[in-house]
Amino acid sequence: MRRVVGVQAQELGFARLAFRPRCGAGVVASDVDAALRDRALVWTWAMRGTLHLIAAQDAGWILGLLGPIFATRGRPRRLALGLDDALCERALGVLRGVLATEGPQTRAALAARLPIEARGQAPAHLLAYAAMRGVICRAPPAQGREPTYVLLDEWLGGSPMPADEDRALAELARRYLAGHAPATPDDLATWSGIGLRRARLAFALLGCGVGDVGEGHRASRSVRADVRPSTPRHVTLLGHFDPYLLGYASRDLALARRFATRIQPGGGFIAPAILADGRVIGSWRRGERDWLEPFEPLTDDVLERVRRERADVERFLAAAP
Repeated sequence: MRRVVGVQAQELGFARLAFRPRCGAGVVASDVDAALRDRALVWTWAMRGTLHLIAAQDAGWILGLLGPIFATRGRPRRLALGLDDALCERALGVLRGVLATEGPQTRAALAARLPIEARGQAPAHLLAYAAMRGVICRAPPAQGREPTYVLLDEWLGGSPMPADEDRALAELARRYLAGHAPATPDDLATWSGIGLRRARLAFALLGCGVGDVGEGHRASRSVRADVRPSTPRHVTLLGHFDPYLLGYASRDLALARRFATRIQPGGGFIAPAILADGRVIGSWRRGERDWLEPFEPLTDDVLERVRRERADVERFLAAAP
């Protein structure tokens, strides 16, 4: 988890699969759920202003850095929804009071108590704003499948300690490169949403030049994703919105442009991918008869590796809700 900083988690079902290729063979999907229930993970808005699972010990500096950036960017949309600054502050006070006295609440339950229009998009934007301000985070469903919301400091057992901006930027770049190098400031800016100016500063704080990619390397675009690996050594099935395909400004090194819409059909959706030695060679679906959609015919060796991967996906998900 900490090598990729966070896992996109609009849906926990999608997020769980990101842990499988990055953890030991004994890890299963229910372990991710247990880590969330045990509060080792925080489910909140982070990179790109979207929902992620992040390590609880990282919550202070990540939210301290990213929260104000995305709270500010979201202000025009909040204003369009009738959520001016004064109303947002009043609503945050109500949120604190309700969650402190009544415990975890669903979005619908909170929307009914807040001084805002309960229908439409206003409740969702207000709750995201509250999370970016470090007031709340998401928690596992109390009953049924709908997530609940709790006070962040109660979830963490104390108020998270933010770092100063330069220190947090350097840490973000260091941790990003640990899981994504080789990469450039443009990649960091795209993955995190912090903007190119801050991304360049983050690299500079690490002592990297603008053209550097970390660990003494420089960016190279000489390898093309449309060069098909003849005998891949490593085949992996990635789930929806996997960090590997969200981590860079361009996916050209991993995904040939002529096949790009088969993995990213539009609207920000990222389909499950078949990876061979780091390059996407097709997509797949779970629980369907025609579950493989390779870009080109697969060799018997690759097909057998894909089948073994599918069996491991089933092992990993066996006890998942």
